[in-house]
Amino acid sequence: MIATTRSAAKDCTSTPALPAAAEGGAAPIRIGAVSYLNSKPLIEGLADLVPDARLILDVPSRLADQLSRGALDVALIPSVEAFSDPDYEIVSDACVATRGQVLSVKLYSRVPLGEIKTLALDQGSRTSAALTKIMLAERYGVEPELHRLPLGKTVADTTADAILLIGDRAIEPPAEAFQATWDLGEEWLRWTGLPFVFAMWVTRKGVDLGRVEAGLGAARDLGLDRFRSIAEREAPLLKISEETAYNYFEKNLHFRLGSAERSGLRLFSQLAAQRGLIPPNPELRFRAVRELEGAGSRLPRTAAAAR
Repeated sequence: MIATTRSAAKDCTSTPALPAAAEGGAAPIRIGAVSYLNSKPLIEGLADLVPDARLILDVPSRLADQLSRGALDVALIPSVEAFSDPDYEIVSDACVATRGQVLSVKLYSRVPLGEIKTLALDQGSRTSAALTKIMLAERYGVEPELHRLPLGKTVADTTADAILLIGDRAIEPPAEAFQATWDLGEEWLRWTGLPFVFAMWVTRKGVDLGRVEAGLGAARDLGLDRFRSIAEREAPLLKISEETAYNYFEKNLHFRLGSAERSGLRLFSQLAAQRGLIPPNPELRFRAVRELEGAGSRLPRTAAAAR
């Protein structure tokens, strides 16, 4: 049976993990998934689809680090990190994206946006941090001094002019009144007219994921059909209403990497490269995904790079 582990430090609990080698000597595929609410539809039913895998839950930035050092075989990593290594391949059209207001990625500013001098970035963020830097620079000519907002800290714990919050703690607004608030998905759409992709399933060239490749898409498809039951299960854990969770899935998030999402990724990567946030000439590489017997989700067997 699939084992689930939360590897984030003190705010996460652990369940018994599989041993280093599965029965018969084959090591389990190590899957890293984001621990936030936005990713729950992407791992729905994954335990039944790939029962011999091991699932590790953590914040996006830590998943990116674990995939980079080989501690994970495949991970739902920040989209900006997919451009960081030429050996990375996208292995599913399942993703965390938005086509407008995203709700869980917010920039709060205590001063007018053009006057931001200091910016506190959520420690769990990579893509949203890059997007914030890009939009402040491109739209306001602002390049603030950067500070880190550790996990578990709130806007009250920093004196920075502006604060980026992501994930579950960004869904409900803080008590403090701010001069300006950006929902980054909404602002990106207003600025570019394109969707924004926050996270994708990525692996390295040559890593054999077996049934996991197609299983990721199949789990997403199950999740799309189970928004209501996922909301019922997860909302009490976050102390938000079931309706808030359901509307978040239904209205704020998009879970399929389509042509419009790829266009948004291309533009984001170009802007990130121009500002030196990723290597020059960024390229997305897509792996052909095998069909999973009995599953309805498939990708084309040919994979094209998106520039």
